[in-house]
Amino acid sequence: MNSLFKGTGVALVTPFNQDKSIDFDALTKLIEHVISGKVDYLVVMGTTAESPALSAAEKEAVLNHVIKHNAYRLPIVYGIGGNNTDEVVNKIKNSDFKGVSGILSVTPYYNKPSQEGLYHHFKAIAEATKLPVILYNVPGRTGCNMSAATCIKLASECKNIVAVKEASGNFEQIMQIRKNAPKKFLVISGDDALVVPQIAIGVDGVISVAANAFPAGFSKMVNAALNGNFITAREVHFELIDQIGLMFAEGSPAGIKSFLSHMGIVKNILRLPCYEVSKQLHDKIGSSLK
Repeated sequence: MNSLFKGTGVALVTPFNQDKSIDFDALTKLIEHVISGKVDYLVVMGTTAESPALSAAEKEAVLNHVIKHNAYRLPIVYGIGGNNTDEVVNKIKNSDFKGVSGILSVTPYYNKPSQEGLYHHFKAIAEATKLPVILYNVPGRTGCNMSAATCIKLASECKNIVAVKEASGNFEQIMQIRKNAPKKFLVISGDDALVVPQIAIGVDGVISVAANAFPAGFSKMVNAALNGNFITAREVHFELIDQIGLMFAEGSPAGIKSFLSHMGIVKNILRLPCYEVSKQLHDKIGSSLK
């Protein structure tokens, strides 16, 4: 199950029209752009998709659109998470996952549960589905860090918890997971700027924001590093690192949407509370692409 999620996954943005409705034509263009860049799988309704600002019906419509236009070319991971465990479990039990290869579930936000609470939350999610589950630890957004010990416990006890997307930036925590989790358990980077050094300590790939704009470069970099060719990986990393810095300078997904709008793929439109980057940064991003 876990081999599907090695390499480069791309956390797709949700394109919007001027009236803030979903721009499905742009979404089709984005899907073709990243697939042609040879990414390994697609992630629908991650944080980058502005998922908290979409209704349940809109999330389902986006997922169905991606499934249709992907046409089984790549595995699809669907983001389902929240801070109400019963609600997440019920949503999983009542969803049609035809065309979906796995679930990405973020740690509960705002509640700041204990490690025991996190363990039981994710155990309940794993028991609600037969699909592979990827844990998502991103304390910078949720205010809650899942410890290495909790992650390892879940990986060891729940057969369909097959991976963790680690966006804590804590190398020691990542190394503890890599060292002590079951061998087949995947550790996936959630930090675009740290992917190459993290692969050097055993990370299995990335779920990337930047790969929306630069799928070919990111795929080349990640594949080179996974194959032990760190000279090539480092070269590509340094080609992209300044643009990655611009991409996150005023928050995500505002930065990546600025890049994609300059590239003519999606409009530079977000839903509140997300907001477009400043004109100064937008112009700087445009200049970086030249």
